[in-house]
Amino acid sequence: MFIKKIGIDLGTANTLVYVPGKGIIINEPTVVAVSISDNKILAVGNEAREMLGRTPDAIMALRPMKDGVIADYRVTEAMLRYFINKTAGSLRFFRPEVMVAVPAGITSTEKRAVVDATLNAGAKAAYVVKEPVLAAIGAGIPINEPAGHMIIDIGGGTSEVAVISLGGIVACASARVGGNKIDQSIAEYIRKKHNLAIGERMAEEIKFTIGSALPQKDEQKMDVRGRDLIAGLPKTIEIKSNEVTEAISENLREVIVAIKSVLQNTPPELSADIIDRGMIISGGGALLRNMPELIEKATGVACYAAENPLFCVAKGAGIALEHLEIYKRSVMSKK
Repeated sequence: MFIKKIGIDLGTANTLVYVPGKGIIINEPTVVAVSISDNKILAVGNEAREMLGRTPDAIMALRPMKDGVIADYRVTEAMLRYFINKTAGSLRFFRPEVMVAVPAGITSTEKRAVVDATLNAGAKAAYVVKEPVLAAIGAGIPINEPAGHMIIDIGGGTSEVAVISLGGIVACASARVGGNKIDQSIAEYIRKKHNLAIGERMAEEIKFTIGSALPQKDEQKMDVRGRDLIAGLPKTIEIKSNEVTEAISENLREVIVAIKSVLQNTPPELSADIIDRGMIISGGGALLRNMPELIEKATGVACYAAENPLFCVAKGAGIALEHLEIYKRSVMSKK
């Protein structure tokens, strides 16, 4: 089995690996467990996520990516090595070419860190491409056309908004708001309103089960378990979906501000194209109930969720690798 090309969506919340011809073969949390005493990597991905909030003093489960960029270089490199070895096998004859998605607002230093970490993890060549471009390719948007296409990619750490024409980004904005910040807002709201401390996994479960971007007439309810902050004992309370909407409204407002700023900076000809075609939303945020409706209500422009929104960036990386000549201009740098 000779795998020569690998596309990686190195997300703040999840890392997805796409192999041309095979599709997405890895979808695991971007979490690493480290032993504090000797700084050794103990577990990566699903195994490490199981440890979040449950580790003894000697072990630390952490997320090496913050707001879509590398926060812990050594741990990120070890994680990339784990994913490359799991995909291509540790006993391989060829070093694969790897394409990694990075946020549109990334600095040259942050980009260099991604390239270096990927090469040190075992890649022959490392390409870094801006997330909105790959999300658009993965969503099936013909980005090389001389027409305006707008993509909104709401990931775990950042929300990327971009207008793409002729294979390049014409206008873009990035909000450091994503699934993780939304989870934190839910946990904070429950702590303040109900005096209940909950973990990030519980907050994420609330978001996916009853979360909604717009208030609902027929509210859904859910039992939430945590620790009572007054008595210090385990406790279960009931949460309604409109409470979740209230908790996350400020985060969603930041995303809307980013979308509006991109629309305001878009040339008139491309604005006309966007009104005709509508906006496409991808990433985990597209799965939040009523998210396209909220964007449409705020901007007056039609908005649609991409097919399999979680996989758009990884799929786009795979497609761009398969057709490197076509997408060469969109591939910003090769190191």
